[in-house]
Amino acid sequence: MATTSPFRRAFVIVVDSLGVGELPDAAAYGDQGSNTLGNIAAQVPLRIPNLQALGISRVISLAGLPPADAPLGAYGRMAEVSPGKDSVTGHWELMGLQLEEAFPTFPDGFPEGAMREYERRIGRRTLGNIVASGTQIIDDLGPEHMKTGCPIIYTSADSVFQIAAHEAIIPVPELYRICEIAYTQFVEGMGLGRVIARPFVGSPGSFRRTANRHDYAIPPYADTLLDRLAAAGIPVLSIGKIADLFAGRGIGAAVKSASDALGMDAFERAVADAPPGLVFGNLVDFDAMYGHRNDTAGYAANLERFDERLGRLLPMIRDDDLLILTADHGNDPTTPSTDHSREFVPVLAYGARVRAGVNLGERPTFADLGQTLAEVFGVGPLACGRSFLADITGAGS
Repeated sequence: MATTSPFRRAFVIVVDSLGVGELPDAAAYGDQGSNTLGNIAAQVPLRIPNLQALGISRVISLAGLPPADAPLGAYGRMAEVSPGKDSVTGHWELMGLQLEEAFPTFPDGFPEGAMREYERRIGRRTLGNIVASGTQIIDDLGPEHMKTGCPIIYTSADSVFQIAAHEAIIPVPELYRICEIAYTQFVEGMGLGRVIARPFVGSPGSFRRTANRHDYAIPPYADTLLDRLAAAGIPVLSIGKIADLFAGRGIGAAVKSASDALGMDAFERAVADAPPGLVFGNLVDFDAMYGHRNDTAGYAANLERFDERLGRLLPMIRDDDLLILTADHGNDPTTPSTDHSREFVPVLAYGARVRAGVNLGERPTFADLGQTLAEVFGVGPLACGRSFLADITGAGS
């Protein structure tokens, strides 16, 4: 590995949707007042001692959680430059790729002509074609779906074409097939960001989504940090939906996770035995299970569960490891909206060779993270972002 970095391995945990306050342009997205972590803390007394020790309360003022006197790591927050507030946009920018134009969205549903063509291609009628909460639309249209066999189509404020189907009515392989058809038509043909398979099970009144979700994302239009690492032969292990968000590009091995608990299990295994390289994972339950459902208490409880797991993980970090916690956007469960929110995200860095208590300030782009990791592994510079490696190590860059 051609680098003078003090780190041989880096672990990046994306706490999906953990925003820390509205961005200056939040009003343009209808997100005034959004502050995912701050507003949750104002409503629910949080017990997150490990995040507090890492410096989260120095990033954002949190009710009942005073700033740590001596944070264990470096801390700051990052702004999103790319237009939009979806997962693909956020993760791409984290890995050094900024968008010039937002992916298209369909607040009134997809065009009727496009839907008729899609129905012709899959040989089925469809239900829905509206902007909706994923759990609500399943409750509303699930019974009709089970009677007719018609898949449920919905979208959101993000650039997504989502297909929900009961696993007993449309088996998962068939759901994936009609998602691939949608990918060809709407992603390749219309520039949409993602198609998402949303399988569910259960009976009317007690439907629940399963772990067989699959994202079909548009491939990055240029190199990301992951491509650079792959070209240099540096291992990249993805955990959760990361591989899907990058269409598999630059990923050496991938671990799916059916829950945040299983995601943290995967991180613990990786810390124990992963070779030098990058481990990049996403904990999606914060967003999918709690943010999109406006479940403030559930989000708070998941934060406490994550903090407990973090307390197990920190002692496992080796002397030449770098651990970074961040997010990809916000999703404030205390607001009327069930969509993502345009927010700053935290950046917390930890390791034996990270200077404790360093304030990284307000970074102008998520790409600062990608640029930092590019310097860690000697594969930079990337086109966007400014490395904070020297800030956290105290060494000249």
